[in-house]
Amino acid sequence: MSRILAFDFGASSGRAMIAQFVDGRITMEEIHRFTNDPVSVRETLYWDALRLFFNIKQGITRAVNAGGFDMIGIDTWGVDFGLIGYDGQLVQNPVHYRDGRTKQPYRDFFKKITPDELYETAGIQHMAINTLYQLYALREQSPDLLDQTQKILFTPDLYNYFLTGEMKAEYTIASTSEMLDAKKRDWSDKLLGLVGIPREKLCDITMPGSKCGLLSDEICHELGAPKATVMCTASHDTASAVAAIPTQEKDFIFISCGTWSLLGTELGEPCLNAKAREYNFTNEGGVNDKYCFMQNIMGTWLIQESRRQWIREGEEYGFGELESEATKAEGFRCFVDVDDEAFVEPGNLPRRIRAYCRQTGQFEPQAKGEIIRCIDESLAMKFAYSIARLEECTGKTYGTVHILGGGTKSALLCQMTANATGKTVVAGPDEATVLGNVAVQLIAAGEIADVAEARRVVEQSTGLKRYEPQDTQLWQTHFETYQNIMEGR
Repeated sequence: MSRILAFDFGASSGRAMIAQFVDGRITMEEIHRFTNDPVSVRETLYWDALRLFFNIKQGITRAVNAGGFDMIGIDTWGVDFGLIGYDGQLVQNPVHYRDGRTKQPYRDFFKKITPDELYETAGIQHMAINTLYQLYALREQSPDLLDQTQKILFTPDLYNYFLTGEMKAEYTIASTSEMLDAKKRDWSDKLLGLVGIPREKLCDITMPGSKCGLLSDEICHELGAPKATVMCTASHDTASAVAAIPTQEKDFIFISCGTWSLLGTELGEPCLNAKAREYNFTNEGGVNDKYCFMQNIMGTWLIQESRRQWIREGEEYGFGELESEATKAEGFRCFVDVDDEAFVEPGNLPRRIRAYCRQTGQFEPQAKGEIIRCIDESLAMKFAYSIARLEECTGKTYGTVHILGGGTKSALLCQMTANATGKTVVAGPDEATVLGNVAVQLIAAGEIADVAEARRVVEQSTGLKRYEPQDTQLWQTHFETYQNIMEGR
């Protein structure tokens, strides 16, 4: 039985888990948890990349003390990257996707290619945070940094390199960049040419479940670690989460709900039709030659950042307390488009939510419970809005919505999602990303046969909760109000 060390990095925190496959179940133990705090320096927002690597080392040390491990896999958020110079060192600390450097370059890029032409190649949701526009901004603003760069490594590939000395480009994380040809599953020379990035600065694509390398002698000596295998698991956290969906259905909806909510379905081929282009859906890489056809929706970020603002003001509230206050608040008084540009950057989110409601002629929420209820109802409505569009794109009707990740802990949001969509919601597992990370490694190790078996194992390994739709007519009535706000703003 392999002992697997899985690292899962979210946009606000990370953890290290030791996992094994025993008696038909995956057992996991958290051995290290840490915050992931960006740092603003002279008007640029950075990831604290070396501190995150320090915490990877801490996780390895604790895993050694807990009995050792045979394999390591790392999954993270998408789009961001590190620049490795010709001396093998970081050229610059990785910049955070929420940094404002891409706003104008994102607009300028479409002077080179139309959005439809770009979508026909990459099949990715156009977002200013995508790697394509980050690199275009870098080429325009700091070309000297790219000239010093030997390789561009996405975040999980960067940490795999730090651990092994091997440079790879794992497929699922590379697919978030908007630089791949969706059908060929390889870099698009056309798009690289438009952004001004030579192909040799990128690694060849490696599929999930392949070996990256062995822990370096330096790491083994420093940490007393075994010469373990570092795997290119499904390195994009969404791809890992989708691999762990506890279902045997062919057609289903998933919402991987955390700081971001990734809402979609799994397809055998990319969906690049006119509706998919119009609605800006994305075709990102999945495991087992599948595509995750989905939309990026701002998730619990609005709740997280509102809570941070209240803490800055000296009022400390737990998420459970805030949900309790939201449950008491009157419903359907105001809605926001959770993906509005006003909510992207850190700062005083409650004030921006009030401003949005005022500008759209709605009730202005004041109390904390009113603000959280506004966010939760708006999220549930956005899920219903996006599912209706997804069904238009695929020509299919779906009966079940699987909510994965941290969002499963909010019974209020799960029930609201069932009410707004009129579909059964299955919540769980909350650790879907780590389970998928581990499952891909277990498949590579030959301990689990394939993704279908992995999903059966996940279902047996975790507790799930079902939410049936309630008050659907009431929600449908208010959905029309929400839709008018979305399409009229």
